[in-house]
Amino acid sequence: QVHLVESGGGLVQPGGSLRLSCAASGFAFGREAMSWYRQALGKQREFVASITKAGAITNYADSVKGRFTISRDNGKNTVYLQMNSLKPEDTAVYYCRRPMYDYWGQGTQVTVSS
Repeated sequence: QVHLVESGGGLVQPGGSLRLSCAASGFAFGREAMSWYRQALGKQREFVASITKAGAITNYADSVKGRFTISRDNGKNTVYLQMNSLKPEDTAVYYCRRPMYDYWGQGTQVTVSS
């Protein structure tokens, strides 16, 4: 059975940092690209970042370029999202996605507020 479990969300002040994790199980993690999305209250879900199966190529939404970094550890079946210089507009539920089969995790809340 496939599982994607996000963790690491929370409340952080503007300018702060958080690292999200997405632990995967039930499939050959190292053979698939992975991605992160987010959905703010009242808004559509939007793409944040993606990473190829070996981690060689990453892509980012313009709104997070230079602040967020996606990475993965195939030995741990985990994909990460390091978020720096957080802004209030980064507040959202962050979701891990398995693009090949359009499978989503349950999400983790990130709130950026003073």
